[in-house]
Amino acid sequence: MISFIKGILEVKTNGYVVIETTSGIGYKIYMPQSDISKLPEIGENVKVHTFMRVREDDISLYGFNTNEELRMFELLLNVSGIGAKVALTILSNVTPSGFAIAVISNDVNILKKLPGIGSKTAQRVILELKDKLKKEQELTSEETEEKSNLQDVISNDEKISEAVSALQVLGYSRKEIADALKNIDSSLSVEDIIRKGLGNLSKGI
Repeated sequence: MISFIKGILEVKTNGYVVIETTSGIGYKIYMPQSDISKLPEIGENVKVHTFMRVREDDISLYGFNTNEELRMFELLLNVSGIGAKVALTILSNVTPSGFAIAVISNDVNILKKLPGIGSKTAQRVILELKDKLKKEQELTSEETEEKSNLQDVISNDEKISEAVSALQVLGYSRKEIADALKNIDSSLSVEDIIRKGLGNLSKGI
């Protein structure tokens, strides 16, 4: 598996980029259009987090500016009926924090407005991801130390609790979340708490 690709941006166009590494190989990487627009100009050095999808008739690379977007892409691929093309379109139109909030708040209206997502698909996304989250919580229910750490972070604050659930939707463990949300200002909005938590997670805090 290729975790990331770093090199010179050679092509920047609609739907994909080409990055040349020091070995002289140019990798074609499909990306959300919103991520492509944030990349520097052609000829600049870039680093892209990647997911390699291997199928019988195709091997493709998908790239993202952040690890959170990569996690969201992987989650979406595990939802029945969501393919890589639809997942990229979704990522072009909603942030990982916005997506996670929609899932934990059962906000079908936000999801069904996204390209490629109808009402039934939006309901399925929420149901399947919440079911996955529930199973993961059951698996960690006996891990008393992590549970205690997380409870200390939550401090019975509703917004922090929602942010915790959102970060779990994005695939982070209870311990990672507990560390990332220490000393977070609970007066912030839920989405800002999530953003700051994601920032800390990306730094390994």
